[in-house]
Amino acid sequence: MDPVANAKLPMRLTQDSLSELPETVKIPVYDRSKLTPGIIHIGLGNFHRAHQAWYLHQLMQRGQANDWAIIGAGVRSYDADMRERLLAQDCLTTLIELDPKGMSAKVIGPMIDYLPIEEDNAALIEAMADPAIRIVSLTVTEGGYYLDANTGAFNADHADIRHDAENPNWPRTAFGALVAALKQRRQNGLKPFTALSCDNLQGNGAILKTCIVGLAHLSDPELADWIDQNGAFPNSMVDCIVPATTEQVISQCRELGIDDRAPVSHENFRQWVIEDDFCAGRPPLEQVGATLTHDVHSYEAMKLRILNGGHQLLANVGEILNVPTIADCMQDPEIVAFFRKVQTEEILPHVEAVPGTTASEYLEMVERRFANTAIRDTTRRVAFDGSSRHPGFLLPSLRDALASGSSLTGLALAEAFWCRMCAGVREDGSEIAPNDPHWANLQKTALASRGEPRLWIEQSQFFGDSGRDPRFVNVFTAWLSAIWQRGCRVAMADYLALEAKPF
Repeated sequence: MDPVANAKLPMRLTQDSLSELPETVKIPVYDRSKLTPGIIHIGLGNFHRAHQAWYLHQLMQRGQANDWAIIGAGVRSYDADMRERLLAQDCLTTLIELDPKGMSAKVIGPMIDYLPIEEDNAALIEAMADPAIRIVSLTVTEGGYYLDANTGAFNADHADIRHDAENPNWPRTAFGALVAALKQRRQNGLKPFTALSCDNLQGNGAILKTCIVGLAHLSDPELADWIDQNGAFPNSMVDCIVPATTEQVISQCRELGIDDRAPVSHENFRQWVIEDDFCAGRPPLEQVGATLTHDVHSYEAMKLRILNGGHQLLANVGEILNVPTIADCMQDPEIVAFFRKVQTEEILPHVEAVPGTTASEYLEMVERRFANTAIRDTTRRVAFDGSSRHPGFLLPSLRDALASGSSLTGLALAEAFWCRMCAGVREDGSEIAPNDPHWANLQKTALASRGEPRLWIEQSQFFGDSGRDPRFVNVFTAWLSAIWQRGCRVAMADYLALEAKPF
């Protein structure tokens, strides 16, 4: 008898099938039929389900927060596929925790609906205007906030923003929908909801407020003042490594006995630091491990510069050298040595300690997490949208180095690796497929920079005044020329041989 033919098939994930899942899979113990909404989340991808939704699930498992269930939402056409997948399984999600010691799974259920994806966002606006909704949270990526990458100012001239300002009742952006819903709430005599950014931006709450109030001011200055005076936009820092869902993840889920169309894998670590500034109440997230504080800035700076900046140090050169994953990069002696030298000599000196953790201790933790071989986090995923991630994660350290006269040699090399990656071909001759919303322009400039390196850092929308500083110009020019002439590994070896000193 064939044991494979008689093996039990994975159970299709639905509310009705929860009790039939394998005993090794943890499932909701709360009655999902009694959950009522309190949160709308825009941009409902893997990270939200592995992070914010997990915290709500933990509260619900304790019999709390039953009136804080999540309604999913999206404003882009590609969100429709995720909506279809999740509605087909009653908005349940399988979370697969990838620990080097073993794999485990749980099903979470704090999400109870997913709004239709509409060009005018009418259903989203109506849902956010409902008095039951007290928090609207967002993960729309670092580049989705319509800000000038150099100055951080609100870009009122963007075509999408101009459309929403001229057509406030039929907005195409998430921010336009938020403004329209807040307008309805004001007209109906309701308080605003708290708008909570969960994107990797320092001061993300302040940035979100700038976008919302700035957009509202273009069409209704009185509404803008009302939002400014009565709304809440807490800053937050979120952290959990969540790879993209691949066929391998879906297969892992099936091996665990669950047929889930949209499972999520994640590392065995989470952190959420939130400014305790809510205008319409909040769930008691501190009871399940979140940190509520009035000072998020130092946590943000530590995480964005060391972890997110570190990701870029690894991913760009990893892509050029065709190293598939971040864990593989951490096993490469030259790449990991480059990573550690830049971190310890050029990033950590500009990072303050937070309660309970120094910058050096945090780096040690990040290294352990990056080296987790159970996480198949690809260099391609991590390198995506460098046009937002370099200005947000690495260039602040570069600016501090320029201001203080300290070493910037490794940071300049990292920027040269980004340029070389954007040329679109690896050192082995294979193609690097487009991997940035601005890929065409980046590739054109990267190729032109092979003969004239300064062209890359003269992109003021990314580098600002730093791209004209002679100290940065000289060392960047030398590194990019060296990379093209002798290759990335020789450039890394040259850098590793240098003694730490101000440049």
